[in-house]
Amino acid sequence: MTTSAAVIDRVPAEIRTRLVTLRRELHRRPELAFNEVYTARSLEEALRELGIDDVRRVGETGLIGRVRGRNASAPVVAVRGDIDALPIQEATGLPFASVVPNVMHACGHDVHASWAVGAAALLAAEPADGDVLVVLQPAEEVGKGALAILESGALDGVAAIFGGHVDRRFDVGQVVADEGPLAASADTFEIELVGVGAHAARPHEARDPIVALAAIVTALQTIVARRLNPATPGVVSIGTVQAGSAPNVIPDRARLSGTVRAVEPQSRALMLAEVERMSREVASGYGVEAKVSVDRGTPPIVNPSGRGPTKWAREAASDIVGESNVVPLGFLNLAGEDFAHYMERIPGCFLRIGARETGGPVIPAHSPVFYPAEESLFVGATVLAECARVASRELAAGR
Repeated sequence: MTTSAAVIDRVPAEIRTRLVTLRRELHRRPELAFNEVYTARSLEEALRELGIDDVRRVGETGLIGRVRGRNASAPVVAVRGDIDALPIQEATGLPFASVVPNVMHACGHDVHASWAVGAAALLAAEPADGDVLVVLQPAEEVGKGALAILESGALDGVAAIFGGHVDRRFDVGQVVADEGPLAASADTFEIELVGVGAHAARPHEARDPIVALAAIVTALQTIVARRLNPATPGVVSIGTVQAGSAPNVIPDRARLSGTVRAVEPQSRALMLAEVERMSREVASGYGVEAKVSVDRGTPPIVNPSGRGPTKWAREAASDIVGESNVVPLGFLNLAGEDFAHYMERIPGCFLRIGARETGGPVIPAHSPVFYPAEESLFVGATVLAECARVASRELAAGR
């Protein structure tokens, strides 16, 4: 029996059927951040049908189900699944493909939501020492959902939290539970350049914001190359450039925006400060004013070392898929993930769950043809449920 088949057998057939049906319906009816009305209703119904009666709405369109443990006085732990979709037109050709134009579960959150429900079912059948909160979180894709859940107070007093993400770079049955950086901070910036417009035939009468913009784009690329320690990962990327309305007009304004990614607080602060400083100083050299705004997004995810959530997650994953299938990430991931907000306040660990069928291609998330292998549902459910049990046991024992 393969590893994935052995894991699947841990989930009762009736629950497997329910999870597949739920996932396909969520995939067919995706909803964007803070608009997950149908999604939340479907998830609440699924939890209640499984006998999880303590379910409440939090964080606008999120919900939390409480699965009772064996000891009401034991520490409470949490597992999280995110539920929102992306503004992408689906091109998978799946029989349950999205019927919503230009909206798609291109990041696997339909699977994450469904495996969280599956974890709830498994924990109801085999409870942890203490209660487990199953967090079904909205708006991960815009980096706001975790904060909404935290600000509701619903996780106050939670002693540990676990989450995971499907990943087609790994086979179904493989799990990543590494110590150290697993995702980067994801901050965005916008720069408005204010100059003086003129006729393109008389540039000396202008203070050209387009020339300044070009210089700033080049200058910002030196932040990582010349200001950041070469041993420290970081990315500064320009994503949009907007200027002008006609080829024979020098405009008075131009705009650009981009993103900064880091895995350390110090390098994050340095790069953001350099974006502001360089933009203003380069613009000044061209006689143009730079107005810089920064939107601080999700912090980095750094799974803790030593005793605690990462160790518990590795133990849980090894129990479920076997030690040889708990594999290293093997690369540095500079994508953002708002689970980091939980980990700023609650000890936690974030996992990658293999989602590539045997012989299948590697397909990046946020692609119109992205799909996770359906069997990853059962791996995610069993691993997260076991993370909760191990953490609950260790916390109850004071370890």
